[in-house]
Amino acid sequence: MKKNVLNTDLTGKVAVVTGAGGVLCSHFAKVIARAGAKVALLDLNEAAAQGFADEIVAEGGIARAYGCNVLDKTICEEVAKKVMDDFGPCDLLINGAGGNNPRATTDKEYFELGDIDADTKSFFDLEADSVGFVFNLNFLGTLIPTQAFAKQMVGRKGCSILNISSMNAYTPLTKIPAYSGAKAAISNFTQWLAVHFSKVGIRVNAIAPGFFSTKQNAKLLFNEDGTPTARTGKILAATPMGRFGESEELEGGLLFLVNEEAAGFITGVVLPIDGGFSAYSGV
Repeated sequence: MKKNVLNTDLTGKVAVVTGAGGVLCSHFAKVIARAGAKVALLDLNEAAAQGFADEIVAEGGIARAYGCNVLDKTICEEVAKKVMDDFGPCDLLINGAGGNNPRATTDKEYFELGDIDADTKSFFDLEADSVGFVFNLNFLGTLIPTQAFAKQMVGRKGCSILNISSMNAYTPLTKIPAYSGAKAAISNFTQWLAVHFSKVGIRVNAIAPGFFSTKQNAKLLFNEDGTPTARTGKILAATPMGRFGESEELEGGLLFLVNEEAAGFITGVVLPIDGGFSAYSGV
């Protein structure tokens, strides 16, 4: 098994990762498992989560997959009970479930005269249900699992929650108002939770990834022939380090924030991991 980058020791800890059937969150699950934690991988697509759980076990770790709809409180509570029965009470919750949807995205960056009647999806064409789906997936998809699993943490030492924010939380990206608003809400909610749980032993922090090239955003970043899109050019021009991040570069921030010895007095922090994107004014 690969060694974790900060020698964070989570031996004996029970970690729950939502959205663990996806690219980044499955990586988070593997990193936590390599640190010694017993990992519950939760995803609506249980088969995808199971595949990554099998990879963790093959590496010598301890992991199980659970089908879970993070927008259904009853299901989340049922899964929380299963995890408790299988592994014991949750010590670490990584709220990774989330994402965007094309239905809540405008076609153009800027509204222009004539767009209302044109064959283009403008701000005025966004449906409330579509916007609500994206907002709920990200915000309620963090709140509801926290309700289910934080009950197992209350009053116990060394427990923490890690949420996943985004660069959109600092400055909204064009075209994606629902996702941007939802991630801003996650940053705010992280601070709220940090204060709310500060007396009962639960630290709450978040990481805010910059731009990472994955299968999930490949169509946004690259054309079918593999050349970069115009949006990619803008992203890299606004990233002082001039490149996309690699998933492994999220490990340090993740392991630092869940490390009780290193970050025991840190709560309510949203850590950008973005190659300088959030610091750059463009000038």
